[in-house]
Amino acid sequence: MHKTKPQLNFWQIWNMCFGFLGIQFGFALQNSNVSRIFEALGADYSNLAILWVAAPITGLIVQPIIGYMSDNTWNRLGRRRPYFLWGAIAASLSLFIMPNSPTLWLAAGMLWVMDASINVSMEPFRAFVGDMLPKKQRAMGYAKQTFFIGVGAVVASALPWMMTNWFDISNVAPAGMIPDSVKFSFYAGGSIFFVAVLWTVLSTKEYSPEQLEAFEEALAAEQKTPIEAQVTRASSKYIKGGVIYSVIGLALYFIISSNMQHLNKNLYILAGGLAAFGVCQLIAGYLAKNGSTSNGFSEVMNDLFAMPQAMRQLAVVQFFSWFPLFSMWIYTNSAVTSYHYASTDVTSAIYNEGADWVSILMATYNGVSIFAAIIIPIVVRFSNLQFAHLINLSLGGLGFISFIFIKDPAWLVLSMVGVGFAWASILSVPYAILSNVLPAKKMGVYMGIFNFFIVIPQILAASILGFLITKVFDNQPVYALVLGGGSMLIAGVMTLRVKIPE
Repeated sequence: MHKTKPQLNFWQIWNMCFGFLGIQFGFALQNSNVSRIFEALGADYSNLAILWVAAPITGLIVQPIIGYMSDNTWNRLGRRRPYFLWGAIAASLSLFIMPNSPTLWLAAGMLWVMDASINVSMEPFRAFVGDMLPKKQRAMGYAKQTFFIGVGAVVASALPWMMTNWFDISNVAPAGMIPDSVKFSFYAGGSIFFVAVLWTVLSTKEYSPEQLEAFEEALAAEQKTPIEAQVTRASSKYIKGGVIYSVIGLALYFIISSNMQHLNKNLYILAGGLAAFGVCQLIAGYLAKNGSTSNGFSEVMNDLFAMPQAMRQLAVVQFFSWFPLFSMWIYTNSAVTSYHYASTDVTSAIYNEGADWVSILMATYNGVSIFAAIIIPIVVRFSNLQFAHLINLSLGGLGFISFIFIKDPAWLVLSMVGVGFAWASILSVPYAILSNVLPAKKMGVYMGIFNFFIVIPQILAASILGFLITKVFDNQPVYALVLGGGSMLIAGVMTLRVKIPE
């Protein structure tokens, strides 16, 4: 056996990343069409955010659990591949069921199931690159994942438009019904999701936990760096933090309850999230005080507070990067149809023309990300990862802000070019940095914890955007995209604070 992890060839990396093509089919169909499905079933932009909150909450819960479980799994399918497969089966079935939801509440429930299933399949893929590739190839591995994400998202986002314009499938339906173009798009996506993930499961073999441990020990010896011991958080710190967050959450709840005529009910999500984090810390403190720390919950909570410095700094960047993305996924359909097409009638031809154009815009930014994934390493070569990320996030921020200034929807393609560069960078640069500072035996759980800082801004967006649109922005969803643009510009500046280890 090699003393250090061997490099893989082009096709080996291709095969291990190919499953992301299918996963992105699921996410792209969800991101491009779920608001359209909700609106067709009777939702409006004032309650879209609270319906969408299913996606980030399921990610918040599912990803660290699956990360921890996959770190501690080893069977005949391997370490990560069992989760790829079972997640793909559940997600594919969900994609077939979602567009046939007869009521809004059932569609909202299916979003929970679908997003949880996609997360089960997706989360181990990030750790998979760290498991299988040596450090010098990880940037290439994440870039190839970005390539498949881009290809899958381009095709999946454009599927409703293609169904209508290439196959003459109707994109209009009676009130309370989902257009056939959307239904057939989800059927195609569910099939491709399963086949692509199955390809990776059958074509790739994983290293055993013993092999991975040997690789890490050999690398530490070669670089003369000791393997860091795990630091356990004191029970008193858990309890103090738990009390603070619980009190803040409860106080916010009572403030919202007392001012419902002025505040939006979506703010309850924020109050509940703060209180829930407080309760989690109180439970962890109780377990630590009684010496009951040999369990998954305690280990995940301890790892959360023991993150490496670079991961902490990247967490801030992720927070401001993902807030605008969630704004885009929720409100682009409402913003473009109401602001650029001047229609809010979901049964009208002009509304559905605008909704189809949104699917093209979504395909555009994902298509640009394929090209950007090639350009980013060149920019890094002449500068560094932080500067490249700053430039790309700035392009994305300006792209979002430009929605308010561009009147002709055709020119919104230019806005999405900037978003595409930001998207490619968000999917690759932070993970290239992160995978090199994490211990191999905890790669999965830390990748799951890193997802917290993708999910938390999405929960915040779901909590406050409905309130801001109705109370501050005069019921104009386009301002959610402008606000997201400002957030992405902040993320770019915060990138310069990230200290990358040598």
